[in-house]
Parts: sequence; C-alpha cells; structure tokens
Amino acid sequence: MNSSGFMFNIDNGYLEGLCRGFKCGILKQADYLNLVQCETLEDLKLHLQGTDYGSFLANEPSPLSVSVIDDKLREKLVIEFQHMRNHAVEPLSNFLDFITYGYMIDNIILLITGTLHQRPISELIPKCHPLGSFEQMEAIHVASTPAELYNAVLVDTPLAPFFVDCISEQDLDEMNIEIIRNTLYKAYLEAFYNFCKNMGGATADVMCEILAVVK
Repeated sequence: MNSSGFMFNIDNGYLEGLCRGFKCGILKQADYLNLVQCETLEDLKLHLQGTDYGSFLANEPSPLSVSVIDDKLREKLVIEFQHMRNHAVEPLSNFLDFITYGYMIDNIILLITGTLHQRPISELIPKCHPLGSFEQMEAIHVASTPAELYNAVLVDTPLAPFFVDCISEQDLDEMNIEIIRNTLYKAYLEAFYNFCKNMGGATADVMCEILAVVK
C-alpha cells in the first residue's frame, strides 16, 4: 500500500465504508414495486422492516400518519449525516458543512417571515429543518432591519460571508426577504461551486455540473 492510500484510510477509510453501507441500504426498484402495492401505512411499515430502514417506526403507535413517517425518515437522515460529519476531517468536513448551509438559509427565511406575521419563535423552531439548525436561531426575532439581523444574530454563523453582500438598511418586509433569500442562495451556490472546483478530481467533475445548473 502506498503512502497516499495509507493516509486516505486514516482520515477517510471508516467514512467510505460507512457511505458504501448507506448506498447499499438505498431502496431498490423491487422495494418500490412492493411499496406501491401496500394498501395501508401499516403495510408500508411492515415492508420497510425488511429493508435497511429496519425498525425506525417500531415505537410509533397506530394509526400511523404520513407526517409521522416523514418526521422519522428525516430524523434517520439527520442522524446518519451528523454521524458522518462528526467523524469527517477537511476537506470532507467543509463539503458536508456546505450541504447544511442551504437548510440554514431556509430556516432563517422561515423564522423572519414567521416573526413578521407575529408568530412566536417557539412555534416556528420545530418547523425548521434540523440540518440547518444553529445556536443563534431563537434570537432572530430581535432584529428589525437586515443590518441588525446580521450584526446581532448572523455574524457568528457560517452564513456571515454570504449575508455581508446582500443586506441593506431597509426595513425587513416580505419583498425584501425574498430578495435576501435569492441573493443569499446565489452567494452560497457560487461559494460551493468554487470550493468544489478548487477540490478538483471527481468532486469537481460531478458537483460543478450539478451546481452550475441550480445556480
């Protein structure tokens, strides 16, 4: 084994094995053919127990609802993603962080829009995507202008570089929020694209093509 392969195994060997395992657990065409024949959600639960999804619904009482299944699937995804992120080192850790930034932006916009409509933060936080959570989310309601939003809340988050170029002194309103959302996403996607391009190799080949389409 050459030295590069040895170093790869130190930093990434476990995560590659983990990722390959996740890939093997993706539902196959035969699974979907069986799922579409299920007449009830209980039937669907029973079939999924025979896949890598296992008993993720085992503790859920009947009758099942679509929202419960959605929540538990999201929870499973988040646990697996965070497990990989917790064991990752650069540059993989940065790549995984970039994936979460889009969810952070969505959460921020949801919270700002909700507070503009006088919705309590305690009601809005559960609606946020867990992959986009950050410590300062609950303080968003204190901001009345984009500048305050940045200076009081977002300056210590990974999104700060994206916000610098898209905030103004205008008061927050629904029209400006939509402008902020679009500007944020543009800055975020461009940064993600440049990161992948600088990585080179398969990462650049695959991700730059994907990001060029969405940005």
